[in-house]
Parts: sequence; C-alpha cells; structure tokens
Amino acid sequence: MSIITLTSDLGTKDSYLASVKGSIYSQLETAKIVDITNDIAPFNIQQAAYVLRNCFKDFPHGTIHIISVDDELSIKNEHLAVKANGHYFIGADNGLFSLLLNEVKAEKIVRLNISQTTNCMTFATKNIFVPAACHLARGGTMEIIGTEVTDFEIKRTELKAVIEKDMIRGAVIYVDSYGNATTNISKEVFEAVQRGRSFSILFGREDEQITNISSKYKEVPQSEKLAIFGENNLLQIAINQGKANKLLGLKLHEIIRIEFR
Repeated sequence: MSIITLTSDLGTKDSYLASVKGSIYSQLETAKIVDITNDIAPFNIQQAAYVLRNCFKDFPHGTIHIISVDDELSIKNEHLAVKANGHYFIGADNGLFSLLLNEVKAEKIVRLNISQTTNCMTFATKNIFVPAACHLARGGTMEIIGTEVTDFEIKRTELKAVIEKDMIRGAVIYVDSYGNATTNISKEVFEAVQRGRSFSILFGREDEQITNISSKYKEVPQSEKLAIFGENNLLQIAINQGKANKLLGLKLHEIIRIEFR
C-alpha cells in the first residue's frame, strides 16, 4: 500500500486537517498517512515547495504527496497530478510545481477532472486531491483521473544566486524552527567560485561576517554564529544553540554576500 503524505497550511487548531485524514481513511482504510508539515505559512507556495523538495526523495517510490496550499480552483489555478522521480504529487497549478520540480523533470502531468460529490468549492484538498490520491494508492492510472498536459507552463522560477568572479550574492530563502537561515547559495556554486581562496560571508548591515565554513554546529562555542552547508547542500547561517534569524536579524529575502580574495 502506498504512503500518502500531507504538506499543507491547514494547521492543527481547526477541523480541516482531521477532515482530510478522515476522508482518506473513509476511502482507503489501509492508507498510511505521513504528515510532512501542516504549518506552512498561509498561501506560501515557496515554503511548501522548499520543505517538500528537501524530503520527498527519502520516501519510497510510489509515494503520493498531497500539497494543500492555495488550492482553490480557478482558471489560473487548475488542479494537477504530476509523476516525477517515481513519486506522485497532487496540488494546484499556482506556481508550486514550477518551484517543486525546479531540478526534477516530470514524467507525466494530468489536469484533474474528478467530479465533486459536494457543492463546497473551497476545500479542494478533501474533495479533489484525496479521491485522486486514493485512486493512485489503489494502483489506478493517472489517465483515469485527468487529462494529460503536454504544454506545462513555468509560472514561478526560484531566485538564483548572482555569481561574479570574486563574489556571490544570494538571499535567505527559508528559516527553520531553530532559527537557522538557509540561503540559495549551493555548495557547488560556492566551491566553483572560491577555488581555494579565503572569503568573507557578509550580511545584515555588513558589520556581521563569517570567514570559514563549519562542518557541524558545535564546532563553534555556544551562542557563536557559523556558516554551514546543510544536508541539502545549501549555505546556512546559524548560531550554535541560538536563533540566527532573531539574533542576527536574518529574515526571508535578506541579502547574503560572499567576497573572495
């Protein structure tokens, strides 16, 4: 039986999440449901794409990922099921798939044509995505639940770091629950520009700087700032046992500069 994951901005305070899970179990009693997170900031597709992109490959092939963020149906916000890298993704075509599949080529995309059994048009996750996910989990084909899309349009592109001969200019793209600020500067890009040279990582009012890359958080004294490449190979600014976002003022889209010499 396939795993069904949930990535959503539904939260846990209200009844929405329970209704989604209840609907899955009502249609597929043997379902295995995994919450990736239900605490995505409301309508924040960038955050949803980042979180899911960092973990979906750890699940077995055939896993079905429901993404419930800004999912209300409209002419510009159609519902899709996508197969990519051996996984299935179900969500709204609101730019999320462009971000999620930034580095993964889709094997097949269908525009969902599932008929609702209710007049409620504001809960697509429960009324459209869940039936689609359960169909796939039972071994059904994508062609039964949708019409193939051959002209998928890129709606959003991820902000890339700017690369110059002696400098990389990036930005904070995610802040985790520990306050660690992840940037869009990859280890591959850093090493290609560095070429063994010394460097300074500058941020904030640029009176804050880091001049080396740590291999673990506790490599520096407690409360000291550090730079580290995380498991996703993106540069992260952190504080050992502290919150870098608050103590260093690192917010989303904050500019991070690396100068080489």
